[in-house]
Amino acid sequence: MNLPRFAPEDDPGPDFVALLRRAQAPATAPPPGPAGGLEVRHGTTVVALRFADGVVMAGDRRATEGHSIAHRAMEKVFPADRYSAVAIAGAAGPAVEMVRLFQTQLEHYEKVEGVVLSLEGKANQLSQMVRGHFPMALQGLAVVPLFAGYDLQRGTGRIFTYDVTGGHYEETEHSATGSGGRDARTTIKLGYRVGLARDEAVELAIEALYEAADEDAATGGPDLVRGIYPLVATVTADGFVPVPEDEVATRFAALIDRRRAEGRQP
Repeated sequence: MNLPRFAPEDDPGPDFVALLRRAQAPATAPPPGPAGGLEVRHGTTVVALRFADGVVMAGDRRATEGHSIAHRAMEKVFPADRYSAVAIAGAAGPAVEMVRLFQTQLEHYEKVEGVVLSLEGKANQLSQMVRGHFPMALQGLAVVPLFAGYDLQRGTGRIFTYDVTGGHYEETEHSATGSGGRDARTTIKLGYRVGLARDEAVELAIEALYEAADEDAATGGPDLVRGIYPLVATVTADGFVPVPEDEVATRFAALIDRRRAEGRQP
């Protein structure tokens, strides 16, 4: 396979997406009108919140097609690189593809430039990818990611949200998106305080997804029969670390027991 060569004025530099555009034939434009008739898998609810040492990110595992459950164990929380994470909501196929391209873009930039992008630079890169996907969003295939990470320069966790046009906005303490995002945000608002410890933040993220699943049919709660639980991860100065599944299972079991003890149906 021959590597592409570029004149100096056309060199895409560290921009992997620009490299793809120059090396490949132009993509076919999407057909006009909505994607109507097609049942597309959609990811649902993801949350992120800051705590004393960084950020916690979590996502349920359910994917839906219309009114049906299409997949019960979808992954929606991914490491973007060592010190950042991205979670997805919206059309599942394009969302996962965007995450893979984003991961490659960050790795490509680091190899070409010899330095790691700042956290804000990473957020900007993802914003450009979401903006480039806008024509597909108009066809009903919207992708709305949630991005968070540990800022090594500031020594703190930061969270960024997006809209379908590529606009991105930094959130002060927490955020949630997807079909159950409103219920998840409400739960986090009621339980959040500045300086949460790691265990408290994980517990609050789990409770937020539990409440979202209780109100939103598209959001999957813990599946005790199949042993499927939401994905949870932390990003701190030590990097991206998934919360062990047995810990998540234990915390959900404790949450359900508390609800029963309070006389509330789990």
